[in-house]
This record gives sequence, C-alpha cells and structure tokens, in this order.
Amino acid sequence: MIMILLSFAQPSRLPTFSTRRRRPDISTTHNLNSLWLLGPKRTPILGVQTHYPTPFDVPLPAKCLPFGLTPVAEDLLHDTGATAAVLGGAYALVFTFNNLTQRKLINQGLSRKLVHILSGLFFMVSWPIFSTSTVARYFAAVVPAVNCFRLLVHGLSLASDEGLVKSVTREGNPQELLRGPLYYVLVLIFCDLAFWRESPIGIISLAMMCGGDGVADIVGRRFGSVKIPYNPQKSWAGSIAMFVFGFLLSIGMLYYYSVLGYFQLDWVSTMQKVALVSFVATAVESLPTTEAVDDNISVPLASMAVAFLSFSN
Repeated sequence: MIMILLSFAQPSRLPTFSTRRRRPDISTTHNLNSLWLLGPKRTPILGVQTHYPTPFDVPLPAKCLPFGLTPVAEDLLHDTGATAAVLGGAYALVFTFNNLTQRKLINQGLSRKLVHILSGLFFMVSWPIFSTSTVARYFAAVVPAVNCFRLLVHGLSLASDEGLVKSVTREGNPQELLRGPLYYVLVLIFCDLAFWRESPIGIISLAMMCGGDGVADIVGRRFGSVKIPYNPQKSWAGSIAMFVFGFLLSIGMLYYYSVLGYFQLDWVSTMQKVALVSFVATAVESLPTTEAVDDNISVPLASMAVAFLSFSN
C-alpha cells in the first residue's frame, strides 16, 4: 500500500513541473527597448536580461490543462478524489474487521485494537496523495470529520449500527463511542489541521497514539502477567511494547515523509528525540489516570508537548 501511495505522492518540497502560467522576467517598461530575443546560443540580442527562461517557464494557455481546467480547479478536483478514496479505504478497513469479528475469526477486543492501530496509520500514510494546495489539509480532515459525525450519531443513539459498535468499543455499549473513539478522531483532525505534512510533531504524536498505545494493549493482554507496581491495570510487557513500537513506527513514518521530501532530518539527533518522546508517552500511558483522562487524549498531548520542545531546538 505504501509503494502505491508513494507513486501518487506530491510533496511540496520536491521539484515539480507545473503547467501553470508563469510571467517571464521582463522590464516594467513597455517600449521596444524592454523587449528581448534569444539567439541560437541563448544570448540576448536586444536589451539586458539576467534570467534565461527554460522550456518550463513558457506560459501555457489554460486550454492545455486537462479538460480546460484552471490550476485551482484542478487541485480541487484532485483533492476531492483523494478524499473520496481515503474515505472509502477507511470504511473498507472497519467493514473488514467487522466481518472478521462476526465470523468469529478474531475476537472483538483484538478487532478493536487493530482498527485503532491501522486506521490512524492509514490516514497518515494517505496524506501525500493530496495536492500541494493550501486547502488540501482541509480536504483530508473531511475523512475523520465524517467518522466523528458518525460516532456522534450512533453514540447518541440517533441511529444504530451494531457492526460499528462492536468494532470500536470494549463492551458493545454505544455510549462508549462518545469517549475513546471520539477523542481518537478529534486528535486526528487536530494533527491534520495543526501540523499536516510539514512538521514531524503531528506525525510522531499520531504514531504514538495509534501504534504505540494500540500495540501496548495487545501485548499487555497476552503477556502482561507482571504488573506495574503503581498501576495494576498496566503491565511491564505492555509498556515496553509501547515504547518499542511507538519509537519504530514514529521513525518509519518520519522516514516515509523524508523520502518524499517533506522535510530533512539529522537521523542521529532525530532518533534521540523520538526515543525521548516515546519514553514520556509510555510513562504517561502507564499512569493510573485512565478513568480521569483517556489515553487517546493524554498520550498524544504528552507526545506533542515533548516533540514540540525537542524539534523546536
């Protein structure tokens, strides 16, 4: 899936060749002396120019764009299609695990955590398929916003969807949709709008919430016989898994975005900073505060704070 998305990626910092009209560098005067011509050897014949145009500087008429669309309309069409594709993928993911749960191929708890892990990572991996337009992040935010609306509708019992309830809640109670799952999509929206593809802060925070916290629960339930002294609901195995997988997923996502050219990182320093974020997020997740503050709030907020302080230096 990542290789497919790489092929559609449009990083804002990679060199691109656009068909948008560009004004050539000419003098502001409009007499004959301000005009210039290029000879066979690309030297000015009339006037003096310090900029020699390349073939990509030649203005193209709007009719040369696909279907005669303007660049703005082309970006809007592109982002609309990307939104529809990501929204379809998100629904397919939930539908798949709902089917697996109904067929009793996996239990409800495992299904819920796999949806928790994969849906957020899928959302992050899909960001590069959106255009380089300044409004692209708002189109991407439509995906978790639709899911937020869906959770509100079913959590308030305005409509019923047994498959949704089973796939994302612990006890099958619709009101649970208004807690952890709702906080989860709100964090997705916030990281999308606040950080987008240009900052490692949002990427690390989502990796810790989706991957680190999700894997911690799976490993803790299976191998968590040795509990943490100050919180009997958490285990050493789960906390170690959160630190390791949160770190690895964060580094993996940062590498993915750096390959696409969204930012360049000093990897030795970056790994140290990500390790610090993972340690703090793991410590916060292990605290006996789940009843007061949901992990889908405490873990990403702690990750954002430490990542902000680390990567701002």
